[in-house]
Amino acid sequence: MTEIGASAIAHTVAVPGSDGVVTLSWAAATDTGKRRTANEDSFLAQAPAFVVADGMGGHSAGDLASAAVVERLAETVVGDFTTLADVERALTAATDDITVIAADSLLGVGTTATGAVLVLESGDPFFAVFNIGDSRVYAFERNELTQVTVDHSVVQELIESGALSAEDAEFHPDSNVITRAVGFGVPPMADYWMIPARTGLRLLVCSDGLTKEVSADRIRLHLAAGLSPEETAGALIDAALAEGGRDNITAIVVDVLSAPEPSDFEDTQPRAEVSP
Repeated sequence: MTEIGASAIAHTVAVPGSDGVVTLSWAAATDTGKRRTANEDSFLAQAPAFVVADGMGGHSAGDLASAAVVERLAETVVGDFTTLADVERALTAATDDITVIAADSLLGVGTTATGAVLVLESGDPFFAVFNIGDSRVYAFERNELTQVTVDHSVVQELIESGALSAEDAEFHPDSNVITRAVGFGVPPMADYWMIPARTGLRLLVCSDGLTKEVSADRIRLHLAAGLSPEETAGALIDAALAEGGRDNITAIVVDVLSAPEPSDFEDTQPRAEVSP
């Protein structure tokens, strides 16, 4: 696995064109789990980008695929704020890298990619949340937990069609089959959401090794406990391990400690395409 970035207790950036500043705190944690011999998750926890990638394709190939995503984002997404075009550019470059990695693979190589990057929208600070695959981003605000991203998976499509209940999804034989990924010789296609970077907002970026073990209710309780990002990320990993730890587990917790009040702006619906 590849880990980029380090925990930050208080990281402050100035909002261009105003007297406002955004102060963030964050931490990341990961574990191989109890049943895997290698960790194919990778993460980037370095402002302005907080990203988790869950690799597929075998021990070394999956690790290299997830590493390609976070490494390309780390070199492309720089500065205090970034743009969606930069995210798209990095994901495209990672796809090219994975094509080379997969040259000798019969089954193909790929990875999920999900995260939140700090951007400006009409001069206001926002998190642009993006997703490809079934890793997730959650938002915790005003004591409520919201799953921001929508899984790209067979079971999610069955749930949306009404053919399967959310309660039965975990036990479906295709629960690990995703419908989008970075790699496998296909151009990356991410969905995007915009969330104002409001004071008090807490984000969780995680791989499915966490969400398949820990329910949304328990995730909410951990995020609501008032612990630091480092303590919270560690507690979430411990909770997943206590429930069996069947997969690699990665969690990034990001807190907005302070931010200027945003202008009136509604959170967007997913956008499948972004114009550079």
